[in-house]
Amino acid sequence: MSARAAGRVRLAISMGDPGGIGPEVVLKALATPAVAAAVDPILVGDRAVWDETARRLRLRVATTETPRPRHLTLTVTSTLPPRHRRPGPTRGKADAAARGEAAYRAIVEAVRLVQAGRADAVVTAPISKAHLGAAGHDFPGHTELLANLCGNVPVRMMMAGPQLRVVLVTTHLALAEVPRRLSREAVLDTILATGLSLRQQFRIPTPRIAVSGLNPHAGENGLFGDEEARIIAPAIRAARRRRIDVRGPLAADSLFAQAAHGQYDAVVCMYHDQGLGPFKLLHFADGVNFTVGLPFVRTSPDHGTAFDLAGTGTADARSMIAAMQLAARLARPPTSAVRARRTRLD
Repeated sequence: MSARAAGRVRLAISMGDPGGIGPEVVLKALATPAVAAAVDPILVGDRAVWDETARRLRLRVATTETPRPRHLTLTVTSTLPPRHRRPGPTRGKADAAARGEAAYRAIVEAVRLVQAGRADAVVTAPISKAHLGAAGHDFPGHTELLANLCGNVPVRMMMAGPQLRVVLVTTHLALAEVPRRLSREAVLDTILATGLSLRQQFRIPTPRIAVSGLNPHAGENGLFGDEEARIIAPAIRAARRRRIDVRGPLAADSLFAQAAHGQYDAVVCMYHDQGLGPFKLLHFADGVNFTVGLPFVRTSPDHGTAFDLAGTGTADARSMIAAMQLAARLARPPTSAVRARRTRLD
């Protein structure tokens, strides 16, 4: 590995699904001046996938034919035959399994690099949950896999953008399952983890957290359900006893507008679409997935593999750019200039 430049952050960047847009948006992001000035990238995955993507994009980033930039390192974790590294939709079970295994190995190696001190943070390109399962790795997504690789630490999914941060109590569940999975402990743990992350990673000394209700109008005093009184409110009271500045349960139909205007530093949401619907309305192009609770910084773009766009050169890299910039900022040691209170992800 080349000598680390002063002020730059080493990012271990997993390639994601080799047939998706992950490799493209990674290389496009690294080619932008803002990212190039802040990051020492370690590309993790299949060498041929990176090389072929760079050739298609006509970028001198990771090709074997041209010298790589001084601060770029390549870590090879798989060698896929040409039929499995073609961009686009899956072509049969064997293709799905090969792609899923390649994506899995890249994630494992990226985590190993940061755990070994060879990287400062991890950025993951999008994977296919179906392909991961076809390869025999039964995880609902990146968040659960990363938690497993770190010893099954408790984690939460945060979506972060310039105007809004949301953290989820439950993630990939059928909507009918959500009320059954909610508990005082789960809500309280999410509030506490959110507060800790805002203080430690985002460097907000006294974060303000809002908690949504589950039901319309936050239950309307029990008219539309009792989860607010029975589960959510007791968790909020317990968090307040620990000196967390938390409000709720609040009606979700008005809460997000208040948060987007700076009234809160994060919103704790009860289920996936409750938080991600308003979040993506604001941050469809520049949202970042940040994993709360890991022993290192991990970010990812707020989009999927987009197999229909893979190989066309038209994938939008703004979310990946934001993911790399956020990872670099959060992983960089704090200085006097960043210790002041922040309420937006500038």
